[in-house]
Amino acid sequence: MKDSTKDSNIALYRKYRPDNFGEVIGQDHIVKAIDGALKAGKVSHAYLLCGPRGTGKTTIARIIACELGTSPNDIYEMDAASNRKIEDVRDINNNIGTLPFDSKYKIYILDEVHMFTKEAWNALLKTIEEPPEHVVFILATTELEKVPDTIVSRCQSFIFKKPTDSVIASVVTNVAKKEGYTLEEGGAGLIALLADGAFRDALGTLQKVISFSLNNKISLKDIEEVTGSPDETLVNNFLDSIAIKDIEKGFLCIKKASEENLDMSVYLKMILAKLRYALMLRYAPKTKKDIEGVISENDMIFISNLVSSKPEHISSATLSVLLNTYQSLKNAVISELPLEMALVEILNERK
Repeated sequence: MKDSTKDSNIALYRKYRPDNFGEVIGQDHIVKAIDGALKAGKVSHAYLLCGPRGTGKTTIARIIACELGTSPNDIYEMDAASNRKIEDVRDINNNIGTLPFDSKYKIYILDEVHMFTKEAWNALLKTIEEPPEHVVFILATTELEKVPDTIVSRCQSFIFKKPTDSVIASVVTNVAKKEGYTLEEGGAGLIALLADGAFRDALGTLQKVISFSLNNKISLKDIEEVTGSPDETLVNNFLDSIAIKDIEKGFLCIKKASEENLDMSVYLKMILAKLRYALMLRYAPKTKKDIEGVISENDMIFISNLVSSKPEHISSATLSVLLNTYQSLKNAVISELPLEMALVEILNERK
């Protein structure tokens, strides 16, 4: 990884972007397959990288180009979201015949390829099938289902996984340290949770937190304020209301979250995360060490106490109800209503 004393104005996700396969985290299955093939001299004419945003597709594409010894002069990157028409693909087709400037291969990295028009795909199909020997295509997409089967069948496809919160929290902690900052226990875990599996989003949030920090020790409270996340007490009290079957307490938590103008989806996401950890601790106690690596000591104590009496509604059924509620929040006319209805359903208070 890069020297943290250089390029101080560069975004953290760019500053700490892996330069080689050995630095890639969380995509071991892809690294092993592609790195092994390249070292064996097996180069595909077309790769298709699929997976959630911020998981490293473009990074892997650039590493492939680097491993093939391709200079920047022979790497062509195109955002298909902005260059999606048949004319854009025709430009590619017209240029691929020329030899590379100073490399063995010309690499075309086409991002967000699911945005191509039908006509653009048709124009690319023959080229993808039989490109010149000096051309390698690397296609990246977050929506594989929108890529025509005729294209998929002509590429080596690799599916990227969302890294776990534990993996992202570790990266956040290490990058913060390289930048000269320390995060209070649980802070990296909160950033990881909000990132929803995207390294780029996690490092973007860390950069925002660092920018607003008054010193090199960043508290959990600081992170909550910068990200607009609810105070941990508000999350804990809601789960406690379910455990002790106190629906009024739960409604008061929702009311307070609304009064504080919190994003209900973020609030519920944090509730879901803690409920998941509670169920893991209750039914798979050997996962305790993994959980401790993500959350704070105070949260660990709370979750342990929450499940100690084996409360009826700290259950998979409750988790299922809240997961469905999370999906319905985006269309809610009253932001807090879906969570209120879920609480009523969980505690069987419908009358």
